[in-house]
Amino acid sequence: MAKRALITGITGQDGSYLAELLLNQGYEVIGLMRRSSTVNIERISHIQERLTLVSGDLMDEVSLINVLRDYRPSEVYNLAAQSFVQASWAQPVLTGEATALGVTRMLDAIRIVDPEIRFYQASSSEMFGKVRTVPQDESTSLYPRSPYGVAKVYGHWITVNYRESYGLHASSGILFNHESPRRGLEFVTRKVTHGVARIKAGLGGPIHLGNLDAHRDWGYAADYVRAMWAMLQRDVPDDYVVATGQTHSVRELCEVAFNAAGLNYEDHVVIDPAFIRPAEVDLLVDDATKAHEQLGWKCEVDFYGLVEMMVAADIDALAR
Repeated sequence: MAKRALITGITGQDGSYLAELLLNQGYEVIGLMRRSSTVNIERISHIQERLTLVSGDLMDEVSLINVLRDYRPSEVYNLAAQSFVQASWAQPVLTGEATALGVTRMLDAIRIVDPEIRFYQASSSEMFGKVRTVPQDESTSLYPRSPYGVAKVYGHWITVNYRESYGLHASSGILFNHESPRRGLEFVTRKVTHGVARIKAGLGGPIHLGNLDAHRDWGYAADYVRAMWAMLQRDVPDDYVVATGQTHSVRELCEVAFNAAGLNYEDHVVIDPAFIRPAEVDLLVDDATKAHEQLGWKCEVDFYGLVEMMVAADIDALAR
């Protein structure tokens, strides 16, 4: 019998890559979607026929219980969240409801319906925030610097709490930034690569950015979903940092992206105070040794390959 997995946030970047991975492994894939006036399934349109999309909401525990009862998945991947850090300043309560309490509702639904279900929680490097030690691994203390980061800390610890209190197979992946051609336009990597494609095509002027000296560890999303799956195949649940181990500045991101299109970033990038965060995250440098050793996971696409892939995809999309 085919394994069955439920993915929340299936219409997002990670959800779409994870759905592809699971389908290729022979899973039946159930995707949880909120009812909304505009349903955006662009990222999963190419596999939509192979998915079962169901209505449910992390704000509503009864809907989660019903979906679990109706479909009986053996694995649940909780990728849904209000996931944009900048927006969490404008909508801190909504961010807490979805990104923090939503995790509790899902864990509780699993506890009620079938405690044997294996659960994956999408934790985030934003939890480290104002870092206490460099590099950061699974035992580094947390000091989030945004409402999003604070909500992710709650989601992370409630996952640990249900694992220890109820014996659930619940694991968290502490993922550092991961990008792809499917990244939303509001995220800095895609903002840059899409901007480069528009400038190259003569369609748009400068790109407005905040702190060019902010450093991040950027990996490829399709690599990172393999780690999520690997966590739920282990006998014992645990938490894992997933990252490339290399950091790059936003300035470097601009250099590589503009170079890929034969342009000079200094001619097209404007520093805009509107994009400087109220509290900036310090240098995040990961230590993903545990994921390498226990999950046998490694990333296959490096920073340069990733940025060049994204620029090429955006140029191609505009040409079409």
